Amino acid sequence: MNQPGRIEFHDLHSSRDEFARDVVEGLAKKPASIPPKYFYDAKGSKLFDAITDLPEYYPTRTEIKLLTRHAEEIAQQVGTGSLLVEPGGGSCAKVHILLQGLKPCAYVPMDISRDHLQMAAQELAAQFPWLEIHAACTDFTRQMHLPPTAPTGTRVAFFPGSSIGNFDPVGAVDFLRSIASLVGDQGYLLIGVDLKKDRHLLEAAYDDAAGVTADFNRNLLARINRELTGNFELSQWQHRAFYNEDEGRIEMHLQSRCAQKVTVTGQDFHFAAGESIHTENSYKYSVAEFIELAAQAGFSSRRAWSDEQQLFSVQLFQVEVTR
Repeated sequence: MNQPGRIEFHDLHSSRDEFARDVVEGLAKKPASIPPKYFYDAKGSKLFDAITDLPEYYPTRTEIKLLTRHAEEIAQQVGTGSLLVEPGGGSCAKVHILLQGLKPCAYVPMDISRDHLQMAAQELAAQFPWLEIHAACTDFTRQMHLPPTAPTGTRVAFFPGSSIGNFDPVGAVDFLRSIASLVGDQGYLLIGVDLKKDRHLLEAAYDDAAGVTADFNRNLLARINRELTGNFELSQWQHRAFYNEDEGRIEMHLQSRCAQKVTVTGQDFHFAAGESIHTENSYKYSVAEFIELAAQAGFSSRRAWSDEQQLFSVQLFQVEVTR
């Protein structure tokens, strides 16, 4: 029986104080908002994994089909022996499609959810005993540093799942610049990008009939109750998701069903009936729009693959050499 591959775990996680500060500042805003990265505690990560299996949620299965269909071509474009880095690689669910072709010298998954990342890294190491894994528990939206023991070589960033849509366009360019800096001149980015499409398909994907996405959204309040001595009454908050066509984005909100006062870390916040907490944006792009966006961060398009229904795209970029 093969022994699991080598795993190093690097805990670079942000502090509880940072979570408290972001929540308190967000609830004090008008309208209130909380960064979507805080969805992903252990329970939130499991709920998101359940969302990816829902019939309404097309992005995951479509992206997996695209990666499987084009894995050989991706490997031909990128080559073998690179350092493969996955910001947000909590479940490591898609990277296994690429590993046999890319044969990276090491894999660096980064995620904010410590337990979820550890479990996924262990499962991947058992499946690929030859793979060296450097798992980094970190908030990759704030810092993008490789573990000090990660090997050198050509770097490839893998950012699947349309997570780039959680940033507004300006923030997306800033984040892509940080990836460009991480991978360096002639480094690569393989990224999943959700495409613009019929609003009914989009809204169903973020407001499923089984209510799993609603549970995922409300779990953010449960986490605040548990970790920040909050007193949110979850039944008094309604999940809302809709497509804002002018902005080209899905918006997720938690809407107050009544006038209420909520206390978090000893501070009071008042909400009127119908007032909401904005918890997530998910921007959608055409292929051409995203190529233009990535160019602002110093990336040149190498290939773009889409499914027949034009639901989703997987795009490969390379950092332009600086002069």
